[in-house]
Amino acid sequence: MNDCVFIHTNERQWLGALVSAYSLKRNSTHADEFDVQFIHTRDHAFLADREGQAFLRGGGTRIWRMDDLQSFTPLRFMPPKLMGYEGRAVIMDPDIFAVRDIHELLTKDMQGTAVMGRHRSKPEKRKFCVATSVMLLDCAKLTHWDAEREFGELFSFDRDYKRWICLAYEPEQNVGYFGSEWNDFDHLDDNTRLLHNTKRRTQPWKTGLKVDYTPADKLKNVPIVGSLVKLKNRWLGEYALLGRYARHPDIRQEQFFFGLLKECLENDVIDEAVVRNEMALSHVRQDALEVIDRTPALVH
Repeated sequence: MNDCVFIHTNERQWLGALVSAYSLKRNSTHADEFDVQFIHTRDHAFLADREGQAFLRGGGTRIWRMDDLQSFTPLRFMPPKLMGYEGRAVIMDPDIFAVRDIHELLTKDMQGTAVMGRHRSKPEKRKFCVATSVMLLDCAKLTHWDAEREFGELFSFDRDYKRWICLAYEPEQNVGYFGSEWNDFDHLDDNTRLLHNTKRRTQPWKTGLKVDYTPADKLKNVPIVGSLVKLKNRWLGEYALLGRYARHPDIRQEQFFFGLLKECLENDVIDEAVVRNEMALSHVRQDALEVIDRTPALVH
């Protein structure tokens, strides 16, 4: 098997995943030297089997919902097994788009480590917390990864989601770091290699839609706030009163996404019917086709 880039996704981020896959091949001069594959939540029943159950997250509990915008995140740990624990792989979120050649990352010197990512925040703040939304993997060194087993441990409270997702359970000597340009958080300049529209509320293809994700529970330890949130969730639903997705503050990032999508339609990579269906499902903004029409062509 060739080295592979895996994009993990769910129904809500399917169009983003399709555009992401297109960007990887479009912007590589080595497109025939790696594969691109999707890891979709619908194909892994162990996720749906936990619907409505409580799991350990940040020392507290959260209810597992398949319809959450990021229900694909446990699939980040699947590529080594899918690769037969051989070769190299990159795993990435469906809201990440190649600006430069992904082959540079796939062939990067890993200096003996098993997994590489970028620091989630400044190293002095979180010395050992990896942003796993993009990882470079030496699959032969990750035979201890088993996503289904480890996901199950969240529900027996033997594993904490927040520690798992930032590789806190991984031996420190196994982990290396690459530059932020390979997972650039809502930042686009000449150095950006992979653009990550990580701020969910401003994802360019969602503008104007009702928010459909569970916000970070930053005030969970304030008793009155926690009680009010539980009441709101019980009577109005988890996504009630959360407002709407806002426009991305950087027009260049909106134009980059819709420029890629425009090429996908022109080159029959994505059918217009797919876009219209995603609009009808409220997975994509209602004016998506209008935005495509007014978006300038990307410069090759």
